[in-house]
Amino acid sequence: MSAVTGIRSAAGDPKVRRRAAPHLMWLLGPLAVIVAVPVADLFLPPDIHLADVLVLAVAVVAHSAGPRLTALIGSLSVLALIAAGAERRTLNTESVLVELGTLAALCAFLVLFTHRRDRGQRQLVWARSISDAAQRVVLRPLPERAGPVRLASRYRGAEADTCIGGDLYAAARTSSSTRLLIGDVRGKGLASISDTAVVLGAFRAASHRQITLPELAAYMEEAVRWGLAEFSGSEDDAAERFVTAAVVDIPDDDPVVHLVSCGHPPPLLLRHDTPAATALVVPEPAPPLGLGAISGSLYLPATFPFGEGDRLMLYTDGVCEARDRSGVFYPLAERVARWADPEPETLLHRVVADLREYTDGRLDDDMAMVVVRRDGGAAAA
Repeated sequence: MSAVTGIRSAAGDPKVRRRAAPHLMWLLGPLAVIVAVPVADLFLPPDIHLADVLVLAVAVVAHSAGPRLTALIGSLSVLALIAAGAERRTLNTESVLVELGTLAALCAFLVLFTHRRDRGQRQLVWARSISDAAQRVVLRPLPERAGPVRLASRYRGAEADTCIGGDLYAAARTSSSTRLLIGDVRGKGLASISDTAVVLGAFRAASHRQITLPELAAYMEEAVRWGLAEFSGSEDDAAERFVTAAVVDIPDDDPVVHLVSCGHPPPLLLRHDTPAATALVVPEPAPPLGLGAISGSLYLPATFPFGEGDRLMLYTDGVCEARDRSGVFYPLAERVARWADPEPETLLHRVVADLREYTDGRLDDDMAMVVVRRDGGAAAA
């Protein structure tokens, strides 16, 4: 119901209706021109005629208003031209008749143009609203707090005007720990949404259970392998589809973090007392989800210190493989070590701004980031 409400509210947003109620100045100018043309013709010499200016009045309104207002201003412009011709007793002349026909045809064209333009804009707003609703359903926002940790996340789709793609993240609570998932589906953009939904569904279905991290990873592998085969067009297609992932478990009462890596870039640990970023490399990583048959589905977790004030940064390869103009990868570990601000939201804001500057805004892959900070607060309900 909330997704439907979001779509309706976006479609009814005042910004969507701004063409139907343009700024008053966009109307006063054309109306002044419509009134001024027949009045000025009373005082101008016979060889000077301002009828052509009426075209500007209709064009200006069509730029900022909808078809109804454009039709109204167009009709007033035609009447103004008729009035100007009647004043000079030239209404039946060939010149004025041609001007009338041309102006009427132009007005009809602009009314049709504004109708099609506004209909296309409404369809675009509707499509974006559906995309936003899909993101809220599939890629749910992370809570600001989960147990003794604070969370912040960022997501950017590779395709323009899309809010979801092949990168994913999720969080869940057990009775004594916080579990996190970050992953990257092979491919990018809208084509990978079905695989994203499969991975997130598997994690959410099992992460709340009181099972070990290897058991959780094994459950996800089985579910993902079935899901990828279900949505694949052929066996060859299924064999080429996989998901890299990092599954994290942060105990409430133990200053450590447990990590299972399935072919995913290693998270970065930023200690509160050390100005450096340490990559948490798992000694025995597993293959990406969907390819577990290669290793016999063995998922061996690694444990690293994670005390109060420490931060953990999870990310996808769209971040660390972003390039500058010369093709050099973004030095994520080096950059984040410069920023001592402990707030997860602030750190992500700095990284996103620095990425845009480093790449000159040329970010052509899905990107997801999650920053976790243990602050020792009370566990969430």
